[in-house]
Amino acid sequence: MSDAVQTEKEFSIDLIPEPEKLEEIVFSLMVNPNLSTINYFNDFSDQGISPESIGESETDEIGIFELDGNGTRMAMSTHAFHHHLVSDPQKATEILISRATRKMLCFGANPFAVSAFLYHIDFADPNGQFIASGAKKGLENAAAKFGLKISDRKIRFDHFSEHGPVPPTIIISIMAQVPEDERLITHSFKSKGNHIFVIGRSLDDINSSEYLEFYHGISESPLPAFNIEDEIAVQKAIKTLLEKKLVESASPVGKGGLFFTLLRAAIPNELGFDITTDAETRNDAFLFGEAMGRLIVGVNPDKEDDFVDAMSEINVPFFTLGHVTKGEIRIDDQSLGYIDKMTVGS
Repeated sequence: MSDAVQTEKEFSIDLIPEPEKLEEIVFSLMVNPNLSTINYFNDFSDQGISPESIGESETDEIGIFELDGNGTRMAMSTHAFHHHLVSDPQKATEILISRATRKMLCFGANPFAVSAFLYHIDFADPNGQFIASGAKKGLENAAAKFGLKISDRKIRFDHFSEHGPVPPTIIISIMAQVPEDERLITHSFKSKGNHIFVIGRSLDDINSSEYLEFYHGISESPLPAFNIEDEIAVQKAIKTLLEKKLVESASPVGKGGLFFTLLRAAIPNELGFDITTDAETRNDAFLFGEAMGRLIVGVNPDKEDDFVDAMSEINVPFFTLGHVTKGEIRIDDQSLGYIDKMTVGS
């Protein structure tokens, strides 16, 4: 791993050499606790955060609540973000809400409200008002773009005289309605042979990724690539696909990038995946970058033609990534072993 530390202004992906051994990166990141799945609502236990919990949750960090005896259900999830609240609070907040909304839509739930809590704003710091104002603009803009009601927003001001600076953090909770008598999609792959597609574009972007921070030791880099209009288009696409029942699994590309999103989808049913990378994109950016506006969907081969036709009508970029395997993980014809190998201690 690199010990280099760059400032945000100095950072460029060209400073990072393209990796030669993908397997080394994968197994280095496997011990990163930030990539573990934690469900704060339906998994109330005293079990600590552990790399062994990657992919364990079928609901992928979303809590499901029965509201009455008639089957009415609500979904809720909580997300936090601290990157660049000091320098670009509006964009950082929009990214956080975009991630949360995209995750809910992939689950098959319809987001309708969001609440926000801005934490650790130092009232002795003149920049505090800038952060609070920018976060408020980001919250209001994202809520308007995604059709969300803002149910609450609070700021907690602190003064850190003895403990040193604590990074400002925004925490949002997003609430969604679960359609009655509808099967929730979930992120997990359902069966061997299903085709895997990516909706959205691949970019040479590793900014603020777990790969960059954990593997290369670079903690200062710009926010990941993000365009809120592209995000809206991708979210509309998944809504249409779910309405037409053309996908069997769906998950947003999140922490750890494409590879760890695939891994979290494969683990619940002990399946694997065989994928081909994009020759126009660096392998590390393609597999571990966390650029926004991307989804992974699993499609039954019998519905592939209908899926392609629907995506052509929607006019959102997409491409074939590979297919679901019985358990082996392959990238560009290189085997990384089987899914049971992808746990700590195996």
